Amino acid sequence: MASLPSPDDLSAALPSAVREVEDFVSTSGWDQAPQLFALVATADLLARQPGLAGQLDPDAPLTPIAQDPLPAGDLGEALAAIEWPDIVAGCALSQEIVVLPPEAEAEIAEADSDLGRIQRLAAEHPQRQEARLVAAVLRNGAGACVLRVRGGGDEPDQLIERPDLAPNLVSALYDTLS
Repeated sequence: MASLPSPDDLSAALPSAVREVEDFVSTSGWDQAPQLFALVATADLLARQPGLAGQLDPDAPLTPIAQDPLPAGDLGEALAAIEWPDIVAGCALSQEIVVLPPEAEAEIAEADSDLGRIQRLAAEHPQRQEARLVAAVLRNGAGACVLRVRGGGDEPDQLIERPDLAPNLVSALYDTLS
């Protein structure tokens, strides 16, 4: 039986797991609801459920496991209600977002906290870009994010990978692990 990976090994494997989640979600195309994944140490999962050996990559330190759909409504409220069992080393969330250029911030700031108006401004902005964000965090606080910006016409999708893309979402995901 393989030994369980150290927290540092899991942290090093997190960006790869985030890319795996994004690849999985992207196979279903665009216009998807947010999707939540548990991240489990593969060695731990195989130790508990050896029958999965033929379905999992034993060399991958982390295995993402898709969860049931999140309830409709406020994503923050849905995340605040989630608690994970100890076997879950971390979690990831995929969600589609609209990315606006920096100059759009002034327009958004004028909308104050009117969420409906903010959403309309973002959806109607001529320079908006559709994107899919996958953010993940481990119990040890390590985080990782991947953003797929939807290409248009002849332009391919663009992948951006940085751990600091969505600090508020990473923090909200970390709170589900506490």
